[in-house]
Amino acid sequence: MAEGQAAALQAPSRIALLGNPNCGKTALFNLLTGSRAKVANYAGVTVERKEGLLRTPSGRRVFLLDLPGAYSLNPLSADEAVTRDVVTGKSTEALPDLLVCVTDATNLRLNLRLVLEARALGLPMVVALNMSDMARKQGIAVDRAALERELGVPVIETVGVSADGARDLLAALDAPVAEARASTWTAPGFEDVLATQREVRRILSIAVREPAGSLDTSDRIDRVVLHPVWGMLVLAVAMFLMFQAVFSWASVPMDAIDAGTAKLGEWVGAAMPDGLLRSLLVDGIIAGAGGVVIFLPQILILFLFILALEDSGYLPRAAFLLDRLMGTVGLSGRSFIPLLSSFACAIPGVMATRSISNWRDRLVTIMIAPLMTCSARLPVYALLIAAFIPERTVAGMFNLQGLVLFALYVFGIVSAMAVAWVMKRFRSGNVQSPLMMELPAYRWPSPRNLLMGLYERAWIFLRRVGTIILSLTVVLWFLSTFPSPPEGATGPAIEYSLAGMLGRGLEYIFAPIGFNWQISIALVPGMAAREVAVSALGTVYALSAAGDDVAGQLQPLIAQTWSLATALSLLVWFVFAPQCLSTLAAVKRETNSWRYVWIMAGYLFALAYVACFITYRIALAMGAG
Repeated sequence: MAEGQAAALQAPSRIALLGNPNCGKTALFNLLTGSRAKVANYAGVTVERKEGLLRTPSGRRVFLLDLPGAYSLNPLSADEAVTRDVVTGKSTEALPDLLVCVTDATNLRLNLRLVLEARALGLPMVVALNMSDMARKQGIAVDRAALERELGVPVIETVGVSADGARDLLAALDAPVAEARASTWTAPGFEDVLATQREVRRILSIAVREPAGSLDTSDRIDRVVLHPVWGMLVLAVAMFLMFQAVFSWASVPMDAIDAGTAKLGEWVGAAMPDGLLRSLLVDGIIAGAGGVVIFLPQILILFLFILALEDSGYLPRAAFLLDRLMGTVGLSGRSFIPLLSSFACAIPGVMATRSISNWRDRLVTIMIAPLMTCSARLPVYALLIAAFIPERTVAGMFNLQGLVLFALYVFGIVSAMAVAWVMKRFRSGNVQSPLMMELPAYRWPSPRNLLMGLYERAWIFLRRVGTIILSLTVVLWFLSTFPSPPEGATGPAIEYSLAGMLGRGLEYIFAPIGFNWQISIALVPGMAAREVAVSALGTVYALSAAGDDVAGQLQPLIAQTWSLATALSLLVWFVFAPQCLSTLAAVKRETNSWRYVWIMAGYLFALAYVACFITYRIALAMGAG
């Protein structure tokens, strides 16, 4: 019998990380997997999954799955439902051989409930006592041996933000475990929940000693950060500095990329004979894709701020701070984080609305998410601002271009709140849903996590440049090159091409808002991804300019040929227009209805056209034509 049991034990090859939100689980996952990780969605649902490979001290390669954060196995959201199904064997996922239940050592009172629920499943399990260094700094003494004895499973201290913070955990992953079997889990009743809470208190009384009557650092900071006046000032300053940095810090690397792109275009152009292939490489690929890559430093700076605010624990505070303000337009503070995520990209912002339990609040948040200024708009904004707004210092310390960029972001936010307020007027049974959210302890952002987050964002952006943007640039080059101009033609070849014909047709629609035929052409491929509009303009002007002007000259070229009124109108267009088919597809997945997709596209296009018309006419009246 003993021999049969021994034969059934084997080292785990499939491990899942389970834990509450904000317990440092993802930081631990990044530490264990390094660059051997990828992000996708679970089959059939739009819930993000992170999976990767780790190597144990014995040299074994182990599959690691980072489960969505959950407070309990009794789900209140789609994320928690996925976690429950994976650990109970109810999903299409293979049952993990071992659960690593990650806990926040500074907040075991909240974390232990999930640990006890997971223990009841009967799966092989290890408890990772994460942030143990921070607990010691706060004067919290955790008796690891006593906690291990009371839980009946191994308890291992980890520090997810330290290079060797998972050394002991990795060593434990080579230990053999029993075969995992699916459990017959049922939702706990009220008495079960009370019993679990009593057990948590009992274990804490034995294994944890907290300093009595001390006001920790987080509480002291919150006195300012959550203050209705000073807190709003802190939030405004943080957002303002973020947009100032986008222009101020990025100038040097952007100049280097610009110079490199120009040199590459000159070198390729000089090395190849005149012909279609030379035109494709210089006017199509280099002029188009190169005109977008230049904005990578600004996008990474924007993400650096967002990642740092998230990793520090500040974002939930901002949600609480804005709860009352957002309530005036029919939303709750819970909408803040999805909307802030939309500054990076509207797609994860739309997906993040799953945390909003009230369907009407969730739907309104989805509908206004595209009005947040995503990073794909940044190349367009940066191009137009650099071309038409002088680089000047205001009040001796502020960059004028940064101020304009900040104003565009504020314009998008104000517009979103106005749309939400209008939608509130048409909603029946308006009931304000209360905001309940955990406030994690403040901590310094981990440089490792920041670098990994920036690496992932840079890779995603460059992959888009190398796939979607490059493909559309080549297609646009083809449409702009063929058919060839007729005998005796005097104008640029693009005027006689398919793209030129399309642009001339669209010009009748967009002329009232100040757009010429070149802009009209660029808007079409820009539907796939907003930043493609910049590469499209580079391609169009490279093919329509006289001589050897290429995309490196795009900024001065449009500064000379466009009026300020046209530039302002185009900026306003990109505040509103839903030029991202991927976002519309995400809305279809999240709402499971084409109706809301058409409503979103329709109202955003209508807002864009009306706002551009008003902007253009006012600018002309003020002499900006």
